[in-house]
Amino acid sequence: MALVHKLLHSTYILRKCSKPTAALYPFLGIRFADYSTSLQKPVASPGKASSQRKTDGGLQGDHQKEVALDITSVEEKPEVSFDKAIRDEVIDHFWRLKDEIVDHWIGPEGRPLHEVLLEQAKVVWQFRGKEDLDKWQVTSDKTIGGRSEVFLKMGKNNQSALLYGTLSSEVPQDGESRQSGYCAMISRIRRGAFERKMPYDWTQFNTLYLRVRGDGRPWMVNIKQDTDFVQRKNQLYSYFMFTRGGPYWQEVKIPFSKFFFSNRGRILDVQNQIMVDKIASIGFTLADKVDGPFFLEIDFIGVFTDPAHTEEFAYENSPELSPRLFQ
Repeated sequence: MALVHKLLHSTYILRKCSKPTAALYPFLGIRFADYSTSLQKPVASPGKASSQRKTDGGLQGDHQKEVALDITSVEEKPEVSFDKAIRDEVIDHFWRLKDEIVDHWIGPEGRPLHEVLLEQAKVVWQFRGKEDLDKWQVTSDKTIGGRSEVFLKMGKNNQSALLYGTLSSEVPQDGESRQSGYCAMISRIRRGAFERKMPYDWTQFNTLYLRVRGDGRPWMVNIKQDTDFVQRKNQLYSYFMFTRGGPYWQEVKIPFSKFFFSNRGRILDVQNQIMVDKIASIGFTLADKVDGPFFLEIDFIGVFTDPAHTEEFAYENSPELSPRLFQ
């Protein structure tokens, strides 16, 4: 009898106790809230019922967010497959090789042969975006310990390339270098599928054509032929380019017959005519030993045929210096 009385008394106290509010749920815990609602579910008005559903939905949403946060916080290592990367690279090169074969079947560089034969001028390099700058590289005497600096960026309105920097002829104190002070801009070697070299063929043209704007400094224009001989990697065909300075553009025309043969910056006694059917790259070098800032702005670099120029080679050779040429 005492046990029944105690049970009825506890039930009466539980009914008199107030129900915990939704604001206390975060402190009491979601399980306690569900347990309390399961003990007593009084009939409420439609407004209260909707607000209670919103509160319960918000709590469940917060709980789901916490669970999702715990799931996404697990560090997952990305799968790296070298076999797949190599396979994709090989497939890409085969697609490029297919395009090259199709273009060669159509004609030189994918154009009909009659268009190429009638062409009198051609723009080889122009600067209209970042992808055009990626075809070039810059270097200076910093590679041997010098202090010259050179940079390359797009010009105003992305219509030209601006080569600028500071030239310093201070010789590095390394005990080996005797002279210093040069900056250069060199075009990258054009490559096809499977990294094959693709030299330029300028056989039908006889003049190099540039549109530049400089600060009055003299530059050296260097052309490098495509060769696989290690002994010829430093051999270049060079000629001078004098900039006027000022805000006006100038058009520079240099016949191929004017380029002289040099090795490591020294003019050789035996001169050979440049073979324009295998041109690997072209570059611009500043080494006038005048310390200070410089700039050279380039619009485009091209080639064209000058009918008034009939000279084949501007330099002479003697039998004493090059007997093989006179045999």
